[in-house]
Amino acid sequence: MNDLVRQHTALSESDLEWLHLLVSEWQLLSDLSFADLVLWVPTLDGTRYVSVAQMRPNTGPTSYQDDMVGHLVPRGRRPLLDAALDEGRIVREGDPEWREEVPVRVESIPVRREGRVLGVIARNTNLLTVRTPSRLELTYLQSASDLAQMIAAGSFPFPGQQVDMDASPRAGDGLIRLDADGIVQYASPNALSAYHRLGLASDLVGQHLGQLTADLAPPRGPVDESLAKLASGYAPREAEVEGNDGVIQLRAIPLKPKGTRIGSLVLLRDVTELRRRERELITKDATIREIHHRVKNNLQTVAALLRLQARRMDSDQGREALNEAVRRVGSIAIVHETLSQNLDERVEFDEIADRVLAMVAEISPGKVNCRRTGRFGILDAEVATPLSMVLTEVLQNALEHAFAPGEQGSVEVAALRGGTREDARLLITVRDDGRGLPEGFDPQRAGNLGLQIVRTLVEGELGGSFDMVPAPERGTKVVLDIPVGPEK
Repeated sequence: MNDLVRQHTALSESDLEWLHLLVSEWQLLSDLSFADLVLWVPTLDGTRYVSVAQMRPNTGPTSYQDDMVGHLVPRGRRPLLDAALDEGRIVREGDPEWREEVPVRVESIPVRREGRVLGVIARNTNLLTVRTPSRLELTYLQSASDLAQMIAAGSFPFPGQQVDMDASPRAGDGLIRLDADGIVQYASPNALSAYHRLGLASDLVGQHLGQLTADLAPPRGPVDESLAKLASGYAPREAEVEGNDGVIQLRAIPLKPKGTRIGSLVLLRDVTELRRRERELITKDATIREIHHRVKNNLQTVAALLRLQARRMDSDQGREALNEAVRRVGSIAIVHETLSQNLDERVEFDEIADRVLAMVAEISPGKVNCRRTGRFGILDAEVATPLSMVLTEVLQNALEHAFAPGEQGSVEVAALRGGTREDARLLITVRDDGRGLPEGFDPQRAGNLGLQIVRTLVEGELGGSFDMVPAPERGTKVVLDIPVGPEK
């Protein structure tokens, strides 16, 4: 709609914003009218109309099988559009049109803003299935007529009240028509069922909806004093009401077809099951985070016990082996600590990599500078946990074997995420400028425990590849190529 309005019309940005506000609301008008809506705006030179938006009803058959958005119509071809634009009134005169052997009643509703008519809504009703309307359909049509008059007067939609059509209740979810005093004149079967869910044992018709809703709401904590006013329809607002193990979502729409409020529409939806599932998910998420938190605490306890044992070891080799185990346990604990703070089983691995770098750098025998470049991104927990151990082993190996005590140097961890969405991959390069690999060294056959752990995790658990080669100038380069899922 933005492109069509800016390309073909003289409307300002504030006018365009008003049209967006209208389009966010007009599914309601379409459903209440049982009709298709097409928004026509005059072009810059005033000789044509351009259709900038279209809506089909959920409550009846469509009158347009084709998409009308973007069509241009010369002025004079559709007299009802001309009359509504020039005279600023709703135009219903004329015989039904025949489209593909289907009779269609066409009406034109001017769209007014601050006294100016911006465009015209063509309301097209398929008459093929016309029959004697029920009380529900008569209420729909009367409410649609009131809303159409408000659009023509410039009092609907309500400024600053843009509605999310997916989240807000619709006419078919439940509808209540109130008079000017807030007394229920009509309630649809779905609306009555929703109030029965709240604990209502009688009919709705004849009752004051605001007072009734306030009485059904349980007195938990501070009472929302505006609840009765909201349910009475005095102002355009939305709220949720919970009572008797039921939850309903309310939306009030004051009806002022001639400037004075004659009543209100209250749309409502029973969201009891939706809120129950949301609470279950919140409970499960909290439980999962608590589990990760406890696992992290247990791992830290294990690491503390290993450190105590290491201090009592007489053998330097045994002490170093226990310290390596402490770092391995610590890398897993970092992942669980991060997971305990998230709402899902995915982590931002850059933070974990930086913490692993800091943890391993503490064992450096020399003055080695460790840094990270690139971005790992968000990874699933089943990838992040083994990858943190792999990174710990590779860095630990570089710091222990690449540099002599007191020697200065650097270790760089570079991450590059790429590939297609179906085959996303993470390329990790760990490069040092130390003494390099021994003569004849084969990383695929080396018996070092750390490298055995790396090979097992990378090739077996992560399904990737691992290689260790001399760096181009000096030192050693470790390359890890791991398949990862797409970032969400």
